[in-house]
Amino acid sequence: MTRADNPAVLDLIGNTPLVPVTRLDTGPCPLLLKLESQNPGGSIKDRVGRSMIEVAEADGRLKPGGTVIEATAGNTGLGLALVARAKGYRVVLVVPDKMSTEKVLHLKALGAEVHTTRSDVGKGHPAYYQDYAARMAKEIPGAFFADQFNNPANPLAHETSTAPEIWHQCGHELDAIVVGVGSGGTLTGLAHYFKRVQPKVQFVLADPAGSILCDLVMTGKHAAPGSWAVEGIGEDFVPATCDLSAVKQAYSISDDESFATARELLKAEGLLGGSSTGTLLAAALRYCREQTQPKRVVSFVCDTGTRYLSKVYNDAWMIDEGLLAQRRYGDLRDLISRRAEDGSVISVGPNDTLLTAFQRMRLADVQQLPVLDGGKLVGVVDESDLLLRVQEDTSRYSEPVAQAMSTRLHTLPPDADIAALRHVLDSGLVAIVADAQHFHGLITRFDLLNHLRKARR
Repeated sequence: MTRADNPAVLDLIGNTPLVPVTRLDTGPCPLLLKLESQNPGGSIKDRVGRSMIEVAEADGRLKPGGTVIEATAGNTGLGLALVARAKGYRVVLVVPDKMSTEKVLHLKALGAEVHTTRSDVGKGHPAYYQDYAARMAKEIPGAFFADQFNNPANPLAHETSTAPEIWHQCGHELDAIVVGVGSGGTLTGLAHYFKRVQPKVQFVLADPAGSILCDLVMTGKHAAPGSWAVEGIGEDFVPATCDLSAVKQAYSISDDESFATARELLKAEGLLGGSSTGTLLAAALRYCREQTQPKRVVSFVCDTGTRYLSKVYNDAWMIDEGLLAQRRYGDLRDLISRRAEDGSVISVGPNDTLLTAFQRMRLADVQQLPVLDGGKLVGVVDESDLLLRVQEDTSRYSEPVAQAMSTRLHTLPPDADIAALRHVLDSGLVAIVADAQHFHGLITRFDLLNHLRKARR
């Protein structure tokens, strides 16, 4: 397929808008965000996907009918899948298991084959996603291993497109760029370009807490790597495509701050970005507020937040992960993931149909629902109750929940101890937390497991 035969969608990659931040405190500095979320695949990695494939086609490493293989936290995979599938190639991707559901579904919708592996192991482990992908590339005939962490076509994409776009859009007036590092391609490509056209441009690294890169920049030493929930940036090693020499300032940003800043960007500016965008913006705001003289600063909305609706913008997930603060009581109410008091409990009424109960269970991914009548707990209905009622006659889906719910309610007061909770859960029941005045919520085995997981941090 020649370039003239390429689908028109590939011509939409790049030339993304640069917009000012107007409603957040940026100190004395104008801060502009390049909306890489406006690329057709929804992220800055569309540029990289196109570059790596076109270079591989040109030098013969990728031939018609070939297979593109990559290890990715999501967005590079999406960029590769967008370009490669449009050109008729098979795409096989290896992704870590912390990747958002939306990304995985998007990859599969594009026709990519997705292999999920562990995110809790490091380089050298056979389940580490990069080693896993490299192994598959050797096993599949006609495979091209994109290998973004070592492929010079990665930074080339930013040196030849992203960087000159920024320079033109800023009217050749730019003082600093705030970037993150996953593979390092964005930083390296931008740094190489600005070293030629304006070497005074400062580079600021936004790094998730747990990544080794911030300490390496600021102290010259490798700290022990940790873990982080932000997707796409941060590393436990320095990729070959990453040139840190241009970075003079770095900020370590916690998951809490990253996720909160992404949500604040949406509320204040109407811009829907992912978790890495939150990290970059948090670092950019710190940098801007520390300045005593105005500096023109650019950062990125790296990808669209629509692929993080189940995480960054999902209160229940954020609470489960300890990333969104809830009122603390010091009793069993702290284990309830969906509390009645804040309106997040998923429930049905006694007159709702069994079909309504089933649909709410499926939508909320829960196995049981409290039955509330005027805010008062009158029963509980679970999957087994529904199955027992409808398995012989599916027309009973139209019957009221009151026909199937359990009204023999064994409640626990909020001040009950963990042993009492375990007794209820071990008997196969969900724990109902209530007192004489209020129904507070349900506690499942998963809620207890999640509580114990957070307690060990």
